[in-house]
Amino acid sequence: MPRVHGPAGGDHGDGRGARGGCTVSAVVIRRATASDAAATADVFLRSFAAALPTVVRPRSDDEVRAYFRDVVVPSSETWVAVVNDQVAGLMVLAGDLLSQLYLAPDWRGRGIGDRFVALAKERSPRGLSLWTFQVNKPAHRFYERHGFVEAERTDGSGNEEREPDVRYVWRP
Repeated sequence: MPRVHGPAGGDHGDGRGARGGCTVSAVVIRRATASDAAATADVFLRSFAAALPTVVRPRSDDEVRAYFRDVVVPSSETWVAVVNDQVAGLMVLAGDLLSQLYLAPDWRGRGIGDRFVALAKERSPRGLSLWTFQVNKPAHRFYERHGFVEAERTDGSGNEEREPDVRYVWRP
């Protein structure tokens, strides 16, 4: 899977959790392990479907699950947000590229995305870049709120979905 786009956005940081009033402080962010692969793939699939209903995924659910199991979790700097032993979100870093940031739909707007971006900036203090789809306006607002600026727009020929996208960069 070449360029991957995260549907982040809508994470307003109000601190309230979706399950039982759980607060964002109850969320543990840690490196993903092999045992998290299935749950991270599930978060990706649910988040993508909820945030990007008009974007056609070129891979089946089973291919996505295999990709997370065989490539993303074992070979990438993958982080998960865990609440009550459930994965609520994931972030993947590849050097200075924020490759993926996905939140379970019921955990959007709870501050987890804010924490992931803060961690990404901590891990890559000289700057970050990321791609998101042009249709994903909530993600644009989210990243712009975190100091990212638009650097490039493409026709989508560089991503598997063939969906027009935007590259954002953050510099300290």
